Amino acid sequence: MDGVALLTITVLAVFVGFEVVSKVTSTLHTPLMSGANAIHGIILIGAIIVAGQAEDTVTLVVALVAVVLATANLVGGFVVTDRMLEMFRGRRKAPAGVGEEGER
Repeated sequence: MDGVALLTITVLAVFVGFEVVSKVTSTLHTPLMSGANAIHGIILIGAIIVAGQAEDTVTLVVALVAVVLATANLVGGFVVTDRMLEMFRGRRKAPAGVGEEGER
């Protein structure tokens, strides 16, 4: 494929992705993030494979930038998912004897 076709596909993917994610209700964001993390893991593996098979400097630089961005996105996605799941957990009960009045 030539560069114009790849750029066109990338721009269309960005627009479609934005439209799909913006229509998701807040209740479904945690499952969506979990699925997105799996997809970004696949993207990271693909970027590593491309970087390993790069024959020229430009391809290597672009692939290494893709590896860095995919890694940041993957780790950030897991952090956000973990924080969102913390919101759904109830408050933890204090151990017996801690914070109770009348005990010294």
